[in-house]
Amino acid sequence: MNYAIFLPACFALNLTFGPNNLLALTHGAQSGIGFALRAGIGRLLVFIPMIVLSGLGLGIVLSASATAFTVLKLIGAVYLIWIGIRIVRAAKVTAQAKMSPLTARESFMREALTAAGNPKAVLIFAAFLPQFVPADAYASGYAIVGSLFLALEFVAIGIYAAIGRLAASFAGSKLHWMQRVSGFGMILFGMLLMLARRPAAA
Repeated sequence: MNYAIFLPACFALNLTFGPNNLLALTHGAQSGIGFALRAGIGRLLVFIPMIVLSGLGLGIVLSASATAFTVLKLIGAVYLIWIGIRIVRAAKVTAQAKMSPLTARESFMREALTAAGNPKAVLIFAAFLPQFVPADAYASGYAIVGSLFLALEFVAIGIYAAIGRLAASFAGSKLHWMQRVSGFGMILFGMLLMLARRPAAA
């Protein structure tokens, strides 16, 4: 496997700004980097079966099935919009009074459900990871690239959480504005996911 190409390409994919990385940013701003990293484990635990399914070729099935893609897409989009509305509402509470912080379980579930509700993730895995797997050692090669993806994803969570924490330290008492931006961003991601088209089957 060509690590010199895979690692930077993979990390660029990990760092792509999307709903899960927006959550890491938000969790980092609200509760710190360690908290965001623990919550991000929920995302990784969802990505593991997605990577396995992609390795088995089921990403192609999802790409070919308009019904499966649409159902997952709509569920994911509605969830993102709902989470966005909750974050915006929480920002109003923060602006008026001290809000109870999110629990680790709530943040963990947010990360997990956001990852699970995006059918494009399994399609990305199906299109990207196999390109770097040697044909003569497919199972072990896929396990290696999948593990590297998850490790780099964890690093990306930490980076976004650190950015969120740094921004929060500058925002000070204006943290509720960061929350509003985060909430509206999540709503936007939900709307974009709702409009997303199923990739054409090869």
